[in-house]
Amino acid sequence: MFSQIGEFDALICTAGTVHFAPLAEFTIEQYAIGLQSKLMGQVNLVRLGLGFLREEGSFTLTSGPTNDDPISLGTSSAMVNGALEGFIRSAAIELRQDRRINLVSPTMLEESSPLYSPYFRGSKAVATNDVVLGYVKSVEGKQTGCVYRIGWSRDR
Repeated sequence: MFSQIGEFDALICTAGTVHFAPLAEFTIEQYAIGLQSKLMGQVNLVRLGLGFLREEGSFTLTSGPTNDDPISLGTSSAMVNGALEGFIRSAAIELRQDRRINLVSPTMLEESSPLYSPYFRGSKAVATNDVVLGYVKSVEGKQTGCVYRIGWSRDR
């Protein structure tokens, strides 16, 4: 992909999946879904895109609140989201000073609320427009190694 598009200014990744199941029933193969898809999918975009990122360019990855605000059936999600946070913080100190990497961590989107609200009891859904602001801040701002938590509070 990068050899086809060439140099770029910013990359935003919102892709990746994880498996949700009770901890006692989880298999290694089910954990591997999140590790290969959401975690390594995003890590590999950064790893392979490094040589194509222009000066002052940025990577923006996506996680979610489950590592800080756990939900039932969400051990894989929590594990992957925590790993993504560690990855961007560490990668930020290794990138050239004129390049950046951040993470947007939105809570449940309003559009997803009908499907996911049973898992996020007591959480207020966030408007997509508010989540977009986190991506804008990551791409157009100057910070690096940051996690932009959108729509959720540390006060649980």
